[in-house]
Amino acid sequence: MTDFSIIRQYNFPTTIRFGAGVIKELPDHLAANGLAKPLLVTDPVVAGLGFFKDIIKSLKAKGISVEVFADIHKNPVKTDVEKGGAAFTGTDRDCIIGIGGGAAMDVARAIALRIHHHRDLFDYDDLIGGDQYVTEEVPYFITVPTTSGTGSEVGRSAIISEDDTHRKRILFSPKLLAKIVYADPLLTMDLPPFVTAATGMDALTHNMEAYIAKMFHPMCEGIALQGMSLIVQSIVGATHKPELGSRSRMMIASLMGAVAFQKGLGVVHSLAHPLSSLLDTHHGLANAVNLPYGMRFNTGGLEEKFRQMARTMELRDETGEGVVGKLFALNKELGLPVKLREVGVKEEHIETLSDLAFADFCHPNNPKPVSREDFKKLYMEAL
Repeated sequence: MTDFSIIRQYNFPTTIRFGAGVIKELPDHLAANGLAKPLLVTDPVVAGLGFFKDIIKSLKAKGISVEVFADIHKNPVKTDVEKGGAAFTGTDRDCIIGIGGGAAMDVARAIALRIHHHRDLFDYDDLIGGDQYVTEEVPYFITVPTTSGTGSEVGRSAIISEDDTHRKRILFSPKLLAKIVYADPLLTMDLPPFVTAATGMDALTHNMEAYIAKMFHPMCEGIALQGMSLIVQSIVGATHKPELGSRSRMMIASLMGAVAFQKGLGVVHSLAHPLSSLLDTHHGLANAVNLPYGMRFNTGGLEEKFRQMARTMELRDETGEGVVGKLFALNKELGLPVKLREVGVKEEHIETLSDLAFADFCHPNNPKPVSREDFKKLYMEAL
């Protein structure tokens, strides 16, 4: 039995300090690296929580000047990044700390890019080769996850939407890896059940889609299988009866999912992204609802991979339908919807959603090709 009260360190390749109470190391780490003026980037909800205020107090007690930037959308847009960059330069900051879930991490990472890179932000879009312009250094960057979902704390990219069209852009560079991650499961203990469930299903989606993505990367596949195992063991308990063990396993699995999906994602994320951009649906929730349908779409021809996933999940039915049935059951156990109409999707949205899904950047890595008509059929099936 793993003792999650012990603080451990992993390097993969980011240095990860993991364990209950590890956030207390943050002030000394800044001081040891000659940093005294961090910009704390978070979202408006986290900014008002007790643990966030405790972090600020601990930093100030060490003589560190703190500036907080929390003016971000739950699906971040370009102007969030521009405002954050102005906050960094206008208050003469020397480092950036992203604290929160995926939105805070994306904005923090994009601000880090923005400080010494002055082209239009979306010139750096990885999908158009923009990483070639990431030539300068970035400010010292630290991440502190407070949810177990996106795994953005160990990522190298930020997803930022255009303000007007809400088209998602990817800013990517190995330079955008955090210098150090403080992964403290105690920071997730007070998350409400919905957030725990939705972010946890996001992590499960990352692991599952990475495992079956068509790119060859057996290292990521091994990580993804272990991530799935941890989530299936822990997500229901973490949601309904949270304790340190379940919260710790979920945080580890979230990290693993983000490492694994450098192999690629797929149809589920392409179904989910338009829900966030068009209807402002929580990303984890959008993935959760679409996950069973997207996985069912992929079952034919991938029997061995679905058999391995079923074994990892300890299912009696070691088939694709067994896996799909488990996903529907998990959503129900977690109190999450299993139909898109339950999250506000209407039939009149389907055409636009299908256009956006087909234009999305994730499904080219899906193990099976996905046409616009396929997306329409999947949305209608899930409606």
